[in-house]
Amino acid sequence: MSRERPPVPEKLPAPAIDSHTHLDACGVETPAELSTVLARAEAAGIERVVTVADDLAAARWAAEASTWDDRVFAAVAIHPTRTKDFGDADRSEVERLVQRERVVAVGETGLDYYWDYSPPEAQQEAFRWHIDLAKRIGKPLMIHDREAHDDVLRILEEEGAPDTVVFHCFSGDAEMARRCADAGYVLSFAGTVTFRNAKALHEAARLVPSEQYLVETDAPFLTPHPFRGRPNEPYCAAYTVRGLAELRGESLDEVANAVRTNAERVFRLPSVTSS
Repeated sequence: MSRERPPVPEKLPAPAIDSHTHLDACGVETPAELSTVLARAEAAGIERVVTVADDLAAARWAAEASTWDDRVFAAVAIHPTRTKDFGDADRSEVERLVQRERVVAVGETGLDYYWDYSPPEAQQEAFRWHIDLAKRIGKPLMIHDREAHDDVLRILEEEGAPDTVVFHCFSGDAEMARRCADAGYVLSFAGTVTFRNAKALHEAARLVPSEQYLVETDAPFLTPHPFRGRPNEPYCAAYTVRGLAELRGESLDEVANAVRTNAERVFRLPSVTSS
């Protein structure tokens, strides 16, 4: 399998946003390396990104990296698989970081029953804490949900969801998508929505209202078809925008504009007019 990056695709007809990436895991360490990655993204029409943390070291890095370039914003939280020893000191630091100006969401938090790194009880306790934090701070909640749909929805209902909830890398079927859409949640589609065998996800993507979806890379993972398995990067979100437009039977311009304007609304980003 090739480990070369996919080619940078033709620029989208309207600027779009990668709503969930991990720039540190993509190998970015310095402002110069960040500029290089963002230049590739901009060449494909992906003009801004949200880089997301999954532990405290990543949270510190994301919050700092968001100050290096106006095209970068951050989200901070503790990933559910890392909640086994989530203590008071960790909570205090997450709460401090999430209040920084360019940190636009609490995430990624939620539940992951695929991996066995943290017991469900610890994950659920941490998830409830992050829900409360998002409500107290007044920022969107960015959810990681892997093989835990029912518990995620149940806990959101029990705790009372924040005003804005984003299901990162949405992995549910049409029924799950309807439940989320009816609740007002936003579904963020990664490269998985372009996979040929993801029939249930294709159905979900077709029925989501146009004001309730985002596109993300989750880079360096989940590279879109036909480059599955190769290194992912924010510019590859342009492939997913194209795949989503094809699935929904909508124009590329229409989907790119929806991706951008939805992200601007959800994360309260400065509005950029389509060129």
